[in-house]
Amino acid sequence: MPDYEYKSFTDAPAQAAPTNSDTDRTNFRTSVINLDRPGDPSVFSDRTRADAAELIARYPEGQSRSALLPLLHLVQSEQGYVTPDGIAFCSDVLGITKAQVAAVATFYTMYKRQPTGEYLVSVCTNTLCGMLGGDEIFDALKTQLGVGNNQTTEDGRITLEHAECLAACDYAPVVTVNYEFFDQQSVGTARSLVSQLQSGERPAPTRGAPLCSFREIERQIAGLFDETTLAPEANGTGTPTEAGVALAVRRGDTAPSYAVDSSADAQQGQAAATVTHGQTEGPSESDAPLHTAESDPSNTTDPASETEKED
Repeated sequence: MPDYEYKSFTDAPAQAAPTNSDTDRTNFRTSVINLDRPGDPSVFSDRTRADAAELIARYPEGQSRSALLPLLHLVQSEQGYVTPDGIAFCSDVLGITKAQVAAVATFYTMYKRQPTGEYLVSVCTNTLCGMLGGDEIFDALKTQLGVGNNQTTEDGRITLEHAECLAACDYAPVVTVNYEFFDQQSVGTARSLVSQLQSGERPAPTRGAPLCSFREIERQIAGLFDETTLAPEANGTGTPTEAGVALAVRRGDTAPSYAVDSSADAQQGQAAATVTHGQTEGPSESDAPLHTAESDPSNTTDPASETEKED
């Protein structure tokens, strides 16, 4: 076995103080992860800064860092992916380090780390979609486009990716284009869909709003809505969903009520039911049931009077 030399952190030579704009932060936890990363936040326009300010203002004072997720979508809407400039911009407007921004940007797959095409084609290859043909669809599209996973065609028009789940199992196998659904696809229909995109067409999704570009949908995801790209009249459901709802109505199926019986016998029974192997299970304090006239038929009092009592 080779010999390894182990040294403690205290043996390491002293490091020069960081020279980036974050040096004035005194919090040790943030200072130790300061990195002199590249990126120029000044490349973003005054309009983008105004949009960022609008997003940040939606969060309580002192919690502006919560705006990081929509801000990352905002910079993607401007540059097509999260660039070093975008990371520097988010760091600048939120007053956090670039390393903290990069940690979030590299965790979520919706934040792209390389240029993304005008259309992001996502093929679900999770269990149900995969079994019903998702893997074959993905392989066929790779061949048709001449790209691999997370790669973009030479003309910059289409980026292909496989997705673990697109939350539409009753429509499997599913393909999305810029997060709009094309349901119950086959190899043939998926190839036709991509051919239309290649020729400059924008085919209508099975459900939801009309197609827009990747940068346009990223702006919407950030929470900055353009009336011209919204489609409130669009149908959001399809036959499988409607068939399931109709079946539930015929069978009289309903979701469990949040109503809570406050009687002593009921409370004792609930306590016994939530004990499993010596551990108590149940909702946390934050998940306490909501009492509403609709979910709790026994509640016949005026909600306003109940609020007055609590006050």
